[in-house]
Amino acid sequence: MDNILEVKNLVVDYGIIRAIKGIDLHVKKGSIVAILGANGAGKTSTIRTINGMVKAKSGEITFKSENITNLEPYKLAARGIIQSPEGRMILEGLTVEENLMVGAYSIKSKVINGVKKSAKKIIRDNLEDVYNLFPVLKERKKQQASTLSGGEQQMLAIGRALMGSPKLLLLDEPSLGLAPLIVKEIFEKIKQISKNGTTILIVEQNAYQTLKIADYVYVLELGSVKTEGKAEKLLKDDQLVKAYLGG
Repeated sequence: MDNILEVKNLVVDYGIIRAIKGIDLHVKKGSIVAILGANGAGKTSTIRTINGMVKAKSGEITFKSENITNLEPYKLAARGIIQSPEGRMILEGLTVEENLMVGAYSIKSKVINGVKKSAKKIIRDNLEDVYNLFPVLKERKKQQASTLSGGEQQMLAIGRALMGSPKLLLLDEPSLGLAPLIVKEIFEKIKQISKNGTTILIVEQNAYQTLKIADYVYVLELGSVKTEGKAEKLLKDDQLVKAYLGG
């Protein structure tokens, strides 16, 4: 597999505070890569810098061999880098389906396998895929999104991101505030999204659930990569989990 995303010597400052201290990471096409660590480790700063919401002080971020460092989020979305944000950010006053359609704003007509496919057809197909993945959203498509449960709102946030046809899906704390059974369901859906062909970069505090679905993991501590490796190997390292992941 080729690397779809590469981050080299990334440095991020908030005023006089250095949040990210020269980290390197890469994401292979078709994989699930996780960034783990305790609160304040730099996980969210890293993903938000990749997404253009936070500006890098220095370093380089490349996507499909193109330098995308400090590009605006809407330009990154047009290239296929789409984030499901921490806290879900459901749009109140809109229905479930209206929230989903907001995620399709960057879709344009394109040629697929030699055949031109209209934006309307792509959006319709994406909506069908989201409803197949999350049947509860189809059942409640006319319902006000703000009345959904926390787990359903997380499904909606991920579904909204999928409406943009992401080549790289960024997930920021998808388990935040959810009950354990719902967390398990969400992670099963994330695994299914990966099997359907979407590359995923996930930031999480829930180390065990993430290690179960990820292919490769970076563990951050105070803005630096403390360790990295295949998820299946790190999952068996009890000392590492206790030291850095709160196990």
